[in-house]
Amino acid sequence: MNLIILLLPILAIVLMFRSQKKRQSQMQQMQTALEPGAGVRTIGGLYARVKAVNEETVELEIAPGVVSHFTKSAIAAVMDPADYDAIINGRPAEDEPVDAVDAVDAEIEPVAAEPLSFTKDDAAKGDAKAEAEGGAPASK
Repeated sequence: MNLIILLLPILAIVLMFRSQKKRQSQMQQMQTALEPGAGVRTIGGLYARVKAVNEETVELEIAPGVVSHFTKSAIAAVMDPADYDAIINGRPAEDEPVDAVDAVDAEIEPVAAEPLSFTKDDAAKGDAKAEAEGGAPASK
């Protein structure tokens, strides 16, 4: 019984260190795979394109002609070119039908444009109109 009590925490610690080491090796692989032209996301959520890779820093173009320097550890993910393009340019994914969006927009009925009123007289008229249509009067 005492042996189980001693082995259980040791096993938990070994598993935690193993998963941490695996995560670190994945980050190391990603950082070494950085190359100019790749789209990346930083840990702060900034999307940019890699301009140059130095020993410990990366030059990211965050807008046309605007280059910033970040540490390699600030890069959270290297993105696929299609995903990066879809996020930056707002293009829908290829497998998402564009016609479905148009069909949803067609189902929405246009609302008649009535001028807004800010006087008490117009509000009283609106309450009377709502009661006549079977609705509840607006709260005052």
